[in-house]
Amino acid sequence: MPDLQTLADATSWYREWLVDAALPLWASKGFDARADLFEEALDPDATPKDAPRRSRVQTRLIWTFARAADEGLSPIGSTVAERAYDAYLAAYGRSGGFFARVIDRGGSVMDETPALYEQAFTLLAMAALREALPQRVDITSRAASLREALEGLRHPAGGFREAGGQPFQANAQMHLLESALAWERLEPGWTALADEIAGLALDRFVDPVRGLVQEFFDTDWRPLPDDAGGLIEPGHQFEWAWLLNQWGRRRGEGAARAMARRLYAAGLRGIDPARQVAVGSLWSDFRVREPVAQIWAQTEFLRAALVFDDEAQALVAARSLAAFLETPTPGLWWDRMGSDGAFVVEPSRGTALYHVLGAALPLLAR
Repeated sequence: MPDLQTLADATSWYREWLVDAALPLWASKGFDARADLFEEALDPDATPKDAPRRSRVQTRLIWTFARAADEGLSPIGSTVAERAYDAYLAAYGRSGGFFARVIDRGGSVMDETPALYEQAFTLLAMAALREALPQRVDITSRAASLREALEGLRHPAGGFREAGGQPFQANAQMHLLESALAWERLEPGWTALADEIAGLALDRFVDPVRGLVQEFFDTDWRPLPDDAGGLIEPGHQFEWAWLLNQWGRRRGEGAARAMARRLYAAGLRGIDPARQVAVGSLWSDFRVREPVAQIWAQTEFLRAALVFDDEAQALVAARSLAAFLETPTPGLWWDRMGSDGAFVVEPSRGTALYHVLGAALPLLAR
């Protein structure tokens, strides 16, 4: 584990890890140049996994390379992102403006379900690429078409329905808010969507008494109890805190920013004092429900601590996340840490680099 004594140490270490290791590796071994699509995952020796390609991997890595290019972290980032985006349109695009969930390695659609989660990340990838490549005006109209298609997923009680057995959940709405906030900086017409989701979160997703976000709800957006699938994820407390703080700052909504701080405090209750990591989930009384720690939750811990100027916790999070990134092959990561503090040896899933870059950007901006 790197010796990070200060946040300045962390800034240098994370920049080097991204610029010299992770971004080059995922632009080469992690990018199938024949298909112009990203690999689903890389084995610990960086061998690509022979696995179907999920939409969310493509869109998250398009976002990653477009943002990395925009921040001067990858000289080929915009080229890689644009190639992947064009291939994504061809392989995943469906009639009606939606995008499929999974294709096989030959390019055939395996699951064309228009899941809200996948559509939200498609919009996020589009926003990042549009910002990196202003000349691609076609992206704007494609995003508007997808936003219009989402109207078919609307729920009468507000927000949107997700596909599958848990149609009323906060997570997909959260990423739709993230996408709308990204787009409203570029184009008019996205503010209403951002305001709708932020309002739904503050009115329904957030428990105003305990100051936390729950995950699953009934048809009236009332949270499900523990025995019906309800749970609390520390990582999502941090992620919602970051987004609602951003929305509140743009709108001058002090109450939203105050609630964002309460969500950050709720997330801190999910930090395991022994391992210094955010656990997987909690029961409604804040007892640990799932002790396995996933890399994505550590990235959200770091970003939220930086956003709320909590330097002590930011350094804790930077050290913990760095441990996940210390692997035999530089540029890969451990996705999960067991309750005993040992990492699970398994492929590095391509979805995680989006989280790592998102946490690193406010650190590098210091």
